[in-house]
Amino acid sequence: MAVDVPRDTSDPAAPTAPPLPPGANPAEPPLPPGATPSGPAVPHRGLALAVIAAGMLTITLDGSIVTVAMPTIQRDLGFTPAGLSWVVNAYLIAFGSLLLLAGRLGDLLGRTRMFLAGTAVFTLASLLAGAATTPALLIAARFLQGVGSAMAAAVGLGILITLFGEPRERARALAVFSFTGAAGASIGQVLGGILTDALSWHWIFFINLPIGAVAFLVARRVLPVDRGVGLAAGADVAGAALVTAGLMLGIYTVVKAEEYGWVSTPTLGLGAVSLALLGAFVVRQATARTPLMPLRVLRSRSVAGANLVQALMVAALFSFQVVVALHLQSVLGYGAAETGLAMLPAAVMIGGTSLGVSARLISRFGERAVLLTGIALLIGALGFLTRVPADARYVTDLLPVMLLAAGFGLATPALTALGMSGAGEDDAGLASGLFNTTQQIGMAVGVAVLTTLAAARTDRMLGEGHGRAEALTAGYRLAFTVGTGLLVTAFAVALLVLRPARTHS
Repeated sequence: MAVDVPRDTSDPAAPTAPPLPPGANPAEPPLPPGATPSGPAVPHRGLALAVIAAGMLTITLDGSIVTVAMPTIQRDLGFTPAGLSWVVNAYLIAFGSLLLLAGRLGDLLGRTRMFLAGTAVFTLASLLAGAATTPALLIAARFLQGVGSAMAAAVGLGILITLFGEPRERARALAVFSFTGAAGASIGQVLGGILTDALSWHWIFFINLPIGAVAFLVARRVLPVDRGVGLAAGADVAGAALVTAGLMLGIYTVVKAEEYGWVSTPTLGLGAVSLALLGAFVVRQATARTPLMPLRVLRSRSVAGANLVQALMVAALFSFQVVVALHLQSVLGYGAAETGLAMLPAAVMIGGTSLGVSARLISRFGERAVLLTGIALLIGALGFLTRVPADARYVTDLLPVMLLAAGFGLATPALTALGMSGAGEDDAGLASGLFNTTQQIGMAVGVAVLTTLAAARTDRMLGEGHGRAEALTAGYRLAFTVGTGLLVTAFAVALLVLRPARTHS
């Protein structure tokens, strides 16, 4: 029986179609450059990156710009010493506790919508903060600023991940994103001193108005239109209430621990309630039909390990960003603007490594190797500070530390890529919110623990008759020592938990 074999009638000279990527559906045409799986092509991805990076710059700048203006705000509005801390705490509590919820709502309702709404809330709250005439009004406005910041920051990474799918492009985008976050902290210290001295403290908030307005208008034109997967895919009201209340109470407990003491009844009691709420949230997510945070996100070793490393790194680097500034001002007598300029080399090194070399190194060696290298440099930086003298010379005792801060420019983009690596299209906002949440929790714990330890050592040294400069320096050195230990732990977690990533070259 003869079998007809179909003849190949195709033109051998005709061009062949390129192979489809793994997992692609041959019945569907490939996505054009700049397209996202859930939306049309985005012709201005560079502008989209600039808008998201500007949003991160404003958020981090706002966190540091306030610190140098605190004494002036206290005198002008009549804050008590205890009440003044709530200018920072109100923002921190709102921001840290709402990131996870805002990230998931971005997945459900649309990440661009959430970013635009957050930018609008933050800008309007900045207007209220700048116009505040009483402590209560300023604290309320700072809380609203934290709400807006959480809404915008929670989805920023998720938008970037969906816009830049090719590994090398994504590494470059994350490097820009990481640089603006680091630069905002340094710029804020300089800008806060200049604005407060030249104009008034009100302008540290008014400066956000033109930035926020331009960011909102540009974002409406260049960010991709995404409608989200709908509330039916995860409108877990009970879970949202549990995680928001648990995080808010937990961060409140940490920031008040310095006042009450770590083993006091209020701290232990509130901490226990916070842990109970978060435990109930985890149980709820394991059993709910449409959970707010599907636990599958945490099954990835890269995601879980990167978030743990993130918390340890941020807690440790508080001792660099803040304690070094305190040492410059309280011991060496630097002014606010001088302190910012003294720390400028660190921002330059971070910018040079994150924008100049991190993407290429990640492409060649993988995220894990670059992360470990960055953490090793940071261990050297804080280790150098554990021996800083009370009469430190900038060039010999502090400038080397600023140069070693380049490790932050290596570690942060690599860590961000790992923290987002296990997120699918529908969970990118959630993973972004989770990554930012661990950052804020790490910061809150770092502030509370390292400040408490440094203050206790300083008080003990003063009680023993040592001079003020020597006592303060001893307290700061203890903070640097603990920070170094946290970084060593982060290095060990990254080495043992995070799997080596394939190179992308």
